[in-house]
Amino acid sequence: MTRSELITILAERFPKLPLRDTDFAVKTILDSMTKSLAEGQRIEIRGFGSFSLTRRPPRVGRNPKSGEQVMVPEKSVPHFKPGKELRERVDLSASKFPIITDAADDKDSEDTTAASTQHGHAE
Repeated sequence: MTRSELITILAERFPKLPLRDTDFAVKTILDSMTKSLAEGQRIEIRGFGSFSLTRRPPRVGRNPKSGEQVMVPEKSVPHFKPGKELRERVDLSASKFPIITDAADDKDSEDTTAASTQHGHAE
């Protein structure tokens, strides 16, 4: 689901709320969450999950073009941990609805499998 799809669904669910107000509400919530994470705060939405920051230490990487070693600086990355209720609802619906994969992903995995078996690599 995209942000615009979320706004459309909310506008349909609450027809008395103008579309621009729905858009403003969603934007305000997402901006507030972004600001909180940027300030290093943790966000917890009971039943849904929590957002936090994970620290990645500095490391030595490689430039893919030249193979030259480069220093990759420390960074913080957002991390989402689903809540119990969300995990249970997703697990329940996963048994009712098969997970749809992108056809291009399936083709890529078939190509990879074929290439590795041709070169004597088994998965």
